[in-house]
Amino acid sequence: MTTVLVIKANPKPTSASHSLTVLEHFLTSYLQLHTNDTVVVRDLYAEKFPDFDRDLVTAQRALSAGKTFADLPDAQQTQLTQFRQTTQQFIDADKVIIANPLWNLMIPGKLKAWFDTVCVEGQTFETVAVGERPLAPGKQVLHIQAAGGITNGQNLASRYVKDVMTFLGADVTALPVEGMDRYPKRADSIMAEAFRTADEIATVF
Repeated sequence: MTTVLVIKANPKPTSASHSLTVLEHFLTSYLQLHTNDTVVVRDLYAEKFPDFDRDLVTAQRALSAGKTFADLPDAQQTQLTQFRQTTQQFIDADKVIIANPLWNLMIPGKLKAWFDTVCVEGQTFETVAVGERPLAPGKQVLHIQAAGGITNGQNLASRYVKDVMTFLGADVTALPVEGMDRYPKRADSIMAEAFRTADEIATVF
């Protein structure tokens, strides 16, 4: 059975988000073709997410220094458990779908925090003599990103997602949704084209 991990990285409701609207359309098309797949959704702005903060770093340093998990304060145990579960969730997924807006030339902060949980040496990659090697390769990744202007995919956010996922051994497909704010009269046609592209990708993803 195929497991699809969906990462929603937008605090807006779907009705107010171009990226989430295209995501919803894609999932509808995809699930009509893959009825037996298991879909796991993480809504990063609707849940308590394990940020890579001082408490988490302190907990990891304590474990590296020889302390046991039971030695950690309860709050650090909870945060570290959430972090590890999120890492394992990525490892267990066969396919990953990421939907986010382009914010200030980059991905939203919560999405960066999610990437911090999946780039873990010894679990998702390892260092070898010639560099790094992915430990959970072969995943298919779809990146749906909306932008009000036109970047033609040439933006830091798109490159970051592609570079990190490629580093982890994944095959990345991009579905940019761009220009709705710059060309408001064309917004409906831009979205319609994004829906058509989503339908096409769903047949091969």
